Amino acid sequence: MSAPVLLAVILIPAVLLILPAAAQAQPLPGINLQVNPSDNPAQVVDSVKILVLLTILALAPGLLVMVTSFTRIVVVLSILRSAVGIQQTPPNQVIIGLALFLTAFVMAPVFTQINDQALQPYLNNQLTQQQAWDAAAKPLRAFMLKQTREKDLALFVKLSKTPQPRNAGDVSLLVLTPAFVISELKTAFEMGFLLYVPFLVIDMVVATAMMSMGMFMLPPVMISLPFKILLFVMVDGWYLVVKSLVESYH
Repeated sequence: MSAPVLLAVILIPAVLLILPAAAQAQPLPGINLQVNPSDNPAQVVDSVKILVLLTILALAPGLLVMVTSFTRIVVVLSILRSAVGIQQTPPNQVIIGLALFLTAFVMAPVFTQINDQALQPYLNNQLTQQQAWDAAAKPLRAFMLKQTREKDLALFVKLSKTPQPRNAGDVSLLVLTPAFVISELKTAFEMGFLLYVPFLVIDMVVATAMMSMGMFMLPPVMISLPFKILLFVMVDGWYLVVKSLVESYH
């Protein structure tokens, strides 16, 4: 029996035994959710704001992947892990966590502009919902256009059968987002290829050496893996990879 299963088997009966005693010692508070009509316009506006924020939070994972630097960063880190040859190290949680924090670091100037120009004025009733959306889209659109290839953007403009945009402000986010994503994927695969080459050379050298010595039964990966890890550590690989990822957006 694995450790998580054993821990669950131990904890579940303990929780079931503790809960009744805790409930007798101190009753749990009652929870009552009600929606009452109101004649105060301010309360209605606040309720709409809360609904809009909850909707944005529900869409946040998709927005994070599609309109930020997360795609490029997580793809490059995943290719790097495959190039080294260790499939589960670092684990997925570490890869995704590092990608999230690097995304927050790269996107901090954009998020600051959105907060200053759109979110805070909207919360202070200085902008309408449509005006806040337009103000928030400007810095995000500028960031995405800077990272999007003209070829990819032209493809989706043609596929959408929309008029040719005259300037950056005329580019729809529905057209810009898929063009931005495939541009990010292309850049990520280019960076991943450059990361893969040194480790591939090590695999080829080790495989050739083992074949020349007649060691056909021993997998070359077992011999090359320590050398690839040693190379990555000696050149301070994480520093170089993170530096390259962040600087690719400046």
